[in-house]
Amino acid sequence: MNKWLVAGVIIFSIFGCNSKKENSQKENEVSSLMQLPEQPNILWLVTEDMGPYIPPFGDNTVETPNLTRLANEGVIYPNLYSTSGVCAPSRAAIATGMYPSSIGANHMRTNSYMKHTGLPAYEAVPPSEVKMISELLRKQGYYCTNNYKEDYQFRAPKTAWDESSKYAHWRNRAKNQPFFSVFNFTETHESGLFEPYGFRQIETRHYHAGDTTYVWKQNGLPDAKNRMTEDETPKHLSKDTKFKIPPYLPNNDVTNRDMWKLYNNIVEMDKQVGVVLKQLEDDGLLENTIIFFYGDHGGPLPREKRLIYDSGLNTPLIVRYPNKVGAGKKVDDLISFVDFAPTLLSLAQVEPKQYMQGQAFLGDLASQEKRKYIHAAADRFDEVTDAIRAVRDNQFKYIRNYKPEQGYYLPLAYREKIPTMQELLKLRSEGKLNEIQMQWFRNQKPVEELFDCKADPYELENLAQKPEYKKKLIELRNEMNRWLNEIKDNPELTELELIKQLWSGKDSKPKTAKPIISSSKGEIIIDCATEGASIGYKVKYQGEKSKSWSVYKGPFNISKGATIEVRAHRIGFIPSEIITFNYN
Repeated sequence: MNKWLVAGVIIFSIFGCNSKKENSQKENEVSSLMQLPEQPNILWLVTEDMGPYIPPFGDNTVETPNLTRLANEGVIYPNLYSTSGVCAPSRAAIATGMYPSSIGANHMRTNSYMKHTGLPAYEAVPPSEVKMISELLRKQGYYCTNNYKEDYQFRAPKTAWDESSKYAHWRNRAKNQPFFSVFNFTETHESGLFEPYGFRQIETRHYHAGDTTYVWKQNGLPDAKNRMTEDETPKHLSKDTKFKIPPYLPNNDVTNRDMWKLYNNIVEMDKQVGVVLKQLEDDGLLENTIIFFYGDHGGPLPREKRLIYDSGLNTPLIVRYPNKVGAGKKVDDLISFVDFAPTLLSLAQVEPKQYMQGQAFLGDLASQEKRKYIHAAADRFDEVTDAIRAVRDNQFKYIRNYKPEQGYYLPLAYREKIPTMQELLKLRSEGKLNEIQMQWFRNQKPVEELFDCKADPYELENLAQKPEYKKKLIELRNEMNRWLNEIKDNPELTELELIKQLWSGKDSKPKTAKPIISSSKGEIIIDCATEGASIGYKVKYQGEKSKSWSVYKGPFNISKGATIEVRAHRIGFIPSEIITFNYN
């Protein structure tokens, strides 16, 4: 059976129908998919620090015409959760299909802020068989691009992307080549709340994607380090708007202004999303492409970002299928970021890898069982360290604090640039915070917490000591123990001990061995002694410009007079030096 038909039937069976008319309509939609290529294009639109603050998810504070259209033509998933309340660990999970705390990616960040810890910079080191999802798709013939941001807790091998830059675009692929393209939007990032307020110029890159001759400037300003002033920045809603402020934040003008910035930034992000969608439509690719929109974790405000309350983990997911299959539907299934990598493979008709700790939720090879729990972790954030683990089902969340002797709030210089955070600290010193707002500033934490996330969406009432919730407490406690054991996560391991473990007891970061190149009967053969190393190569002839690195899959033929450049790189290791081989 045609795989697009199978994929459509699976989608159709998930949504179900209530009438013969709907059945007929769905059958027609599925049938139209049969004309699509065997490998669908896949486009990811990724924003930052983003809770469910848009109309498709029930928040009508601002209009987001492009995302609203995408949701009306697609399917919304309100129960997507990141594996961490901050970007780099979560992006590690997305890139590999592995929980960050299982591969040493759980501390934010592993290669910077180390002067605060006195520890050496390091990278996450997943098992040798782990590859970035983009490399796995490249092996299947996909053209893979990443526009602007990486941030995976490890250096991406050269084999990860055909292009990864502010110019990266599907438009640079070979004719009719399937693509996997990621566009990262930074408008909604936490730093967009800092003062002085104004948009960063790099946000214009999407208008010129694919044009590598474009000089990055706007409004006569010389470079991307400068921002527009607040007066130059477009105003998408009135500054007099009164917002619904979460009870854990001060309900005053300072917080209201940050809320105004948050929503203003969302509308600007929506405009940027619209630019990329228009490019897709202009290229005649809209109905050949599966489009994902999501955020890299929850919201940017204090007691949201970095923590593993829902406000830090929950982010909206929209998936638009070709020909609007399932348009307007909502799927309430629990989804974790570790599910993205196996899902991508399933959509590309590739069996998800055994090492992946998530499960595919779409495609022919989707898991037959729905996810019952999502899991999350919080460890070091920049210069401050904690150790918290969480597990959540469709209603309750269990949190275990491994450092109960210290409070939830820890002084973090970057977060204290947010005016609302400054206001919280000011009001605390003046004794003007109420009981709810003071919860975050308690000197100690309970070892265990249990929240009913439906009845108590802000997670303010700990139910762990209430007898009527004992059964649920034990269930989630046992599930956490099972998960920690399965992924080999020891939250009590110090970061120094973790580094030694990742480096196999040695005092320095491991290095990928030099690749070995040989030729036989016109075939080029490349090998590397480092187990699991990805091997990238370039073949150039005299006068040619440098091309992107190809993924080595096995011996290949070339013509005489070629120069081959080869680099090997295992994730988390120092890459090998580049070896040059002249084939004459």
